[in-house]
Amino acid sequence: MDVVRVLSLNIWNRSGPWDARLPLICAGLAAEAADVVGLQEVMCMQGPLGTISQLDAIVDGLRGQPAAASGSTLDYPHRAYAAAWTLDSASGFTMGNAILSRFPIVETQRTLLPNPIGHETRALLYALCETPHGFLPVFVTHLDWQFELSHARCQQVSFIVDQMADWLTAARQDGRDVLPAILLGDFNAEPDSDEIRFLRGRHALPSSRTGALRGCYFNDVVDFCHGDAGPTFARDNVFAKKEREPDRRIDYIFAAPPDRYERGLPCTARRCFTQAEGGIHASDHYGVVCELTLGRPAGPRE
Repeated sequence: MDVVRVLSLNIWNRSGPWDARLPLICAGLAAEAADVVGLQEVMCMQGPLGTISQLDAIVDGLRGQPAAASGSTLDYPHRAYAAAWTLDSASGFTMGNAILSRFPIVETQRTLLPNPIGHETRALLYALCETPHGFLPVFVTHLDWQFELSHARCQQVSFIVDQMADWLTAARQDGRDVLPAILLGDFNAEPDSDEIRFLRGRHALPSSRTGALRGCYFNDVVDFCHGDAGPTFARDNVFAKKEREPDRRIDYIFAAPPDRYERGLPCTARRCFTQAEGGIHASDHYGVVCELTLGRPAGPRE
């Protein structure tokens, strides 16, 4: 049965020793050889000579590196970027989310998330990827980080679910065979928080459109697969340790329930980017990687 490998990593913008971290990010991506990669805290600048982006640096660094799974050169010919926070409007300097894909990206969308504290705006990036087994909707986000802002993150995940429903409805109206959606990113929230419980079907939140209480359900792939559920922001990471924060799992890949062909069924999930090289980690976060079944192509709609 064919599978799709998906990876999520917060690359920690250009903080710390970026020049030393970049090769580690590229080596880790080559080792995992994911088909679709969601990245957070990606910096981008629009200048007179064109766009300069950390995404370009990563793709350039991957050229010539063999993918561990196949030995062939790893390449991501398709990519998308969504600015979330404008750091300098004069220079077009932004930070946001990005997607690298081996599959063609046929549609992208971006929207800003609710920002009740008016600080460090966040965004949701959507890309519809054309796989041999159907169109895979991939959503990447990064929620507010402050410990006391669970209420803001609750507003953000409620908005995300409503926005996902709109974009998925539009995708299906074109007659496309749309696979179960994947939502990934840095949620800055632990599994027992209201915002994560909502995504896992264990808590109701008001709709961002109507205000009425409602629920939703996604598979937390690590929980579903009984995978490595260790912290993704952890004090055994030399960069995270400096923040003096408790260990916690805050980076996730969520998968919509599989369809009747078992497409979208999580089959493996674990942390990645957990090892340091020469005392340096690739990021202050660890990543998450999973495999989902694509199953057989869907037959006629019933």
